[in-house]
Amino acid sequence: MFYYIITVFVIALDQLTKWLIVKNFELGESVEIIEDFLYITSHRNPGAAWGILEGQMWFFYIITVIVIIGIVYYMQKAAKGNHLLGVSLALMLGGAIGNFIDRVLHQEVVDFVNTYIFSYDFPIFNVADAALCIGVGMLMLQMILEEIAAKKEKKDGKSGTHRS
Repeated sequence: MFYYIITVFVIALDQLTKWLIVKNFELGESVEIIEDFLYITSHRNPGAAWGILEGQMWFFYIITVIVIIGIVYYMQKAAKGNHLLGVSLALMLGGAIGNFIDRVLHQEVVDFVNTYIFSYDFPIFNVADAALCIGVGMLMLQMILEEIAAKKEKKDGKSGTHRS
């Protein structure tokens, strides 16, 4: 249940921040937060990351529903007792649903976090995108930790140092 609370929090924060941008900013308007690094910029994305597959809403609907079902299934089956996995899946689920809501209601996603990293203008993103990326990073960390544990267990078992 805890993981679903994280999911709901991500969705609520994502939708609240997007609503604030739509209500308070003109499309394309930008406010400097940290010079040459962070800006709040009102932007709309009718596609996926970096605007790819623009206008392919049915594709996004189908893929997102499949992803949501897969994440919920995996949360129910594999995340019990594994907090890193559970939180990573909760973040990914919240991010997927947050952007799905935009696509269903507006046929585009509201983006607003505009960063410049070493003078590179990183694509504008939102809370849902950040949650997805953090969740994927945590999932990758979980997979690395599982691999390390499996190798250690295999090594300990072969060397005879494993104790029952």
